[in-house]
Amino acid sequence: MKTAYFDIFSGISGDMTLGALVDLGVPVEWLKEKLHGLPLEGFDIREGESHLHGIRAVDIHVEQKEDVPARDYHSIRHLLEEADIPGRVKAWSLTAFEKIARAEARIHGSSLDHVHFHEVGGIDALVDIVGSFLCVDYLEISRVFASVIPLGSGSASCSHGRIPVPAPATLAILKGVPVRDAGREMEMVTPTGAAIITTLAAGFGAMPGMVVGDVGYGSGKRRPKEGLPNLLRVVTGEADPARSRDSVYVIETSIDDMTPEISGFLMERLFEAGALDVCHIPIQMKKNRPGTRLEVLAEEGALGKVVDMIFRESTTTGVRYHRADRVKLGRRPVRVETRFGTIGAKEITDSGGEVRIVPEYEVCRRVALEQNLPLREVYIQVELDMSQARL
Repeated sequence: MKTAYFDIFSGISGDMTLGALVDLGVPVEWLKEKLHGLPLEGFDIREGESHLHGIRAVDIHVEQKEDVPARDYHSIRHLLEEADIPGRVKAWSLTAFEKIARAEARIHGSSLDHVHFHEVGGIDALVDIVGSFLCVDYLEISRVFASVIPLGSGSASCSHGRIPVPAPATLAILKGVPVRDAGREMEMVTPTGAAIITTLAAGFGAMPGMVVGDVGYGSGKRRPKEGLPNLLRVVTGEADPARSRDSVYVIETSIDDMTPEISGFLMERLFEAGALDVCHIPIQMKKNRPGTRLEVLAEEGALGKVVDMIFRESTTTGVRYHRADRVKLGRRPVRVETRFGTIGAKEITDSGGEVRIVPEYEVCRRVALEQNLPLREVYIQVELDMSQARL
């Protein structure tokens, strides 16, 4: 599975993203041909070269041949829906522009369909966003991860006048994404760059385990006199076959006034709400009261339901949650032959390439009840049968 890691050490914008992906091997002539499937006319893409702090990078210039008025979200959405581009590229593009539209609508107090794009409604923004997604598709990248996003400070000029940095739209798009202060007075992340990376990335943090393949550098237009060069680095490679990585949310709360019966019921309801795991951890709370820390793992899509269920079924009045990176050993479901028949199991591959097969608990529980055997005896017999089968 081909993985890409966006090393955002000096910020991200649309042209930086496009440049880094072109540097990874996407032909500019192919890109221009595909972009005409939108259809978009009156533009050209020129590939340049920059050398910043001794690092060679691709510098992409989108040249608009004629004046085209900025579009509103409704017209951009219609253009994308009618475009002759690959399915996942169209889906990514619609998602990215919806993120920008929702951010702008909330900031300006306008309706979603009629929010007017200024800096991100022109041909250059369409080329940057749709072009970046076309490049990811061309490179056959299956998964994308990114570093924590660095943010600058100060102020910048836009069509509305001077605004603070990070731009309000950028911060709105980055909601729920880990960021850090880069300590630089400049706009390091544009709304376009924020929309692209939040649409693509499955997680933000350290580089995932993978065998490094190619590295691409894309150059921004700013040339800061101090600090890191204005570059985006994208690293591609094959994922470590023994490990996979994703991000989950950890939701927790401390409770000292709830009975064990309710705790057990709460766990059942949390799994129904989409929790990946639920733990009750004994703790000592204020006034020397014994209590329980409820800790729940959930994917982003289930976060709201899980939090609602905690408030509904427990006595807590508040929860804490944060995003956490997770590394998992490779696993896949298998069927194995045993004296109890063919049963389901998990095949797990560790970091050294060793494979072990673990029977599923629910299967062994069913066998124990049907055969009137102790559960531990079922596990022993199944493990013995699987060991003999491997000899």
